[in-house]
Order: sequence, then C-alpha cells, then structure tokens
Amino acid sequence: MRHRFHALCPYFAMFPESFAEKWIERLTEPGEYVLDPFCGRGTTPFQALLLGRKAVAADINPVAYCVTRAKTNAPTSSAVRRRLTILERQFKPDEFREDRKRLPEFFHMAYSPLTLQQILYMRSRLKWKESDTDCMVAALLLGSLHGESSVSSTYLSNQMPRTISTKPAYSIRFWCEKGLRPPLRNTFDILRRQLTYRYKSDPPKHRAVVLQMDMRDLPRAQVVLPNRITCAVTSPPYLDVTSFEEDQWLRLWFLGGPPHPTYREISKDDRHANPSKYWNMIADMWRTLGLIMAPQSDVVIRLGGKRHTPEQLIDGLIGAGAAANRRIKMVRYEVSEIRNRQTDAFRPGSIGCLLEVDCHFRLA
Repeated sequence: MRHRFHALCPYFAMFPESFAEKWIERLTEPGEYVLDPFCGRGTTPFQALLLGRKAVAADINPVAYCVTRAKTNAPTSSAVRRRLTILERQFKPDEFREDRKRLPEFFHMAYSPLTLQQILYMRSRLKWKESDTDCMVAALLLGSLHGESSVSSTYLSNQMPRTISTKPAYSIRFWCEKGLRPPLRNTFDILRRQLTYRYKSDPPKHRAVVLQMDMRDLPRAQVVLPNRITCAVTSPPYLDVTSFEEDQWLRLWFLGGPPHPTYREISKDDRHANPSKYWNMIADMWRTLGLIMAPQSDVVIRLGGKRHTPEQLIDGLIGAGAAANRRIKMVRYEVSEIRNRQTDAFRPGSIGCLLEVDCHFRLA
C-alpha cells in the first residue's frame, strides 16, 4: 500500500515515488546515501528512507523544506496530537479579529471568519523551523490550506486547486461568478483527521538531513553533509514551465511571507524563461554535485521543457556539464509522455510539458 505521507501536501510539478524508487533500488544499496538538491515535496529522500537508505535533501523553497522535513523527520503521532490540544486550548478568537480584518479581500472570500482567525493564530504560533512537531503540524495545515472544498471536507478554503494557489484576482472573480462562499471549517478538527489518516502508515525509522538553501551553497554545508554521497536522484525546475513563488504563494504566506504572490524574491532561478540563464543554472548544479559527491557517483535527472525535444534536453544537460568543467558520462536515458497533465485542471489549453526525459549520468 502506498505510504500515506507521500501525499502529505499536494504539490505542482512533482514526480511519482515510483520514479525515485526505481533508480534508488537500481543504483544504491541499503545504508548508502541518496541526495536530492531540488527536493520539492521530498519524494526522493522519503522514498530513500523507506528503502533503508540514508538521505540528504535541499531546497530554497520554504514550503518544500517544511513538507520534506516533516516527512523525513516525523515526530510521533502522540506528540503531534498533544501539541494540537495545547494549541486549541490557548486559541482566543478575539485576539485575531483585527488581524483578520486587515487582510486583503481574497482572504475574506477564501475562508470563513473563524477559520481565518484559526489560521492566523497557527501562523503566529508554530515554530516550524525549530520544532519537528510544529513542522509536522505546519505541513499538515499546508496540505489542507486550499483545495476542492466542493467535493471534500479536508480543505479549509473556498473552491481552489489543491496543488497550486490561484492568484487573488482570478480567485475572487471565479468565486463571484459561481456564487461560491467559504466553507465553515474547524482547523483543529481537520488537522486531527489528517493526523489520524497520515499516521496509518508508520513513519520511517531513520531521519534525513534536510536543508533550506540554494543548491549552490551545499558545498558550504559540508559540516552537516556525509563524507560519501554516491547517488543523486533529482528534478531541477523545468525551463519556463512553472514558478513556485507564484503557484505556492498562499502556502508561502502561511509560513511567514507576504499576503500576495511574489516573483523571484526567494529564488533567482524561479522559472527561467531565458535558455542561456537556465543552462547556466544547470551548470551550477553540476559544479555543486562535483564538489560534494564521491568520484564515480550516479546522478539521475528528470527534465522537461516546453517545445523541447528529448535530444535538445540531453544536449543541454551534457553541454552544461562541460561548461561547469565536470566530466560526466551518459549511461542511459528514457523518454516518457506526460499524461493527465496537472496544468489541464486549472489552465485549460495551456502549453505545458508534453514529455519528460530521465537521464542517468556518472560523474568521472
């Protein structure tokens, strides 16, 4: 049965655990380290732990860090339940009424008044960067912060996609046109139900090293990295496909960000539209991997792009390796067509990725 932590927080541009599982089993032995420098929602490090490997993960995106750390450094369910009980007892709605009123119109149409005050309270109280327990509570809340409320009581918001946060103006227009109102939800009740559901699967026994940082800074984190990393399984941001700052703006707000979408404030690599700048970023990836991985290490990269053939993507990866002055050898590659694209659910007719290429390289 699929581990229930995998879908802890639905995420756009995520690869399935079967991709990570196949390559981890093929290229590593139990006890060896697996690295993902663009960990997203943590599929690679989490699957590595499930397979008896050790894991290192990094991402500059706070949402990715929170979700990945929650999965791979999970507290006990009893600890999370105790924390929820304390938080609920200490919640005083009146303390957050004025904060609620000061928020933009989007929030008042997205959430019922009490729900929004509960969310504001949790946003102010959770120490998710410091506490594994609070990190799990935050990750559970991120997974329920928005979604298809018309078909599920799991979500706190008015009708929205569960993988991305639609922009405020679009959301307001959509809700008004459809006559949709925010549902009455108790945040604490939903979090307890989510906790019970997710912990039907036992957390992994071991913990991963999870870092919130630009992948270029990983060599400076050598003090917390293992001495020998021999395998990386990762998927860098695709060329001109998606922007996590734009798509995850509401979750980023909950984690301390502004109450509106931002662009290129968290990461300068967030959605490169310029191919030259994009391949320079991939060259930086190769430089980093060459500095922190052992010789003869295996690197598996899943990549996609708009209007690009597999050959063009492969040539770009190889060319970026040469630009980085790293000797890399292509071992094999596989091409797959993307079916049931996530973009179709909220951007009908959009031009997204039609195919992806999985490339297995070996560092010389």
